[in-house]
Order: sequence, then C-alpha cells, then structure tokens
Amino acid sequence: MNSTSPASALGIPEGARRASEGMPRAAAAPDPEVVATARRRQFSAGEKRALLAEADRCKQAGTLGAFLRSKRIYSSMLSSWRKQLGAADRVALAPKRRGPKPDPAARQIEQLNRENARLRRKLEHAELIIDDFGRDAHHCAPPEQNRAGPI
Repeated sequence: MNSTSPASALGIPEGARRASEGMPRAAAAPDPEVVATARRRQFSAGEKRALLAEADRCKQAGTLGAFLRSKRIYSSMLSSWRKQLGAADRVALAPKRRGPKPDPAARQIEQLNRENARLRRKLEHAELIIDDFGRDAHHCAPPEQNRAGPI
C-alpha cells in the first residue's frame, strides 16, 4: 500500500474511492460574502399608532426629523398611516346593520322573481297586441275574401 493517491493516504482501499474525487469541486461551501436580500419592514397597527403618537409629541424644530431618522421611517409613511387610521376610525364608528345577514341565495331568488314578473307583464302586453292585430286583420281584409262563396 505504498501508492501516493489521497485515498490510499487516508487508509481507504483503492476501490472504495468516490466517483467525484478526481473531478473539480463546483459546489463548495457557500460564499460567506453573499449578502442576504433585504425585506420590507411591516409595522403592526399598534406599532403604527405608537409611532404616530410619538411623532405628534415632536413639537420643537428639528425633533420630528431626528425622530424619523432614529426610527428609519419617512414622513410619507406617517401621512399614509394617518389616512389609514382615519379610515379605520370611520369604519369603526359607522352604524352596523343589525339582524340576520342577507343570504345570497335569497337575494338571487328575489331577483329571479322580479324578472319573472317583468317577463309575465311583457308577455301579457304582447298577447294583447297579437289579439288586437288578429281582430283588425279580419276587419281589414279585402271584400272578395269576406264573401262566403262565388258570385
């Protein structure tokens, strides 16, 4: 066992070598220089309310800018959060419909009943027109057709 292969140096028999041992290594350990992808921060409703309250307490010149820089947020975020808060308050204060919730099947049945009634009225109107036309056609026929027999 005096061969100079790396497998024999480790005491591994010659036939037990890996198939990829002589090939170049393509998939080595991950590169430690790879930077993780940035993820957008998401603030909960409670965090937004707390940040808005703290921003509202910044009354002196320059304190709001310092606050925004320290929290790494933008003034546009504060304005959009204020809009969201106002919309949420309006929804919360709006009167809520009481009673059972409408059933979609019942709504469809009501719509079909209204359409059925409309079509029945339309049919009655069409039948009246057809009946009137039939009576008028009988009276307006040429005289030779009105006779019972030949002259």
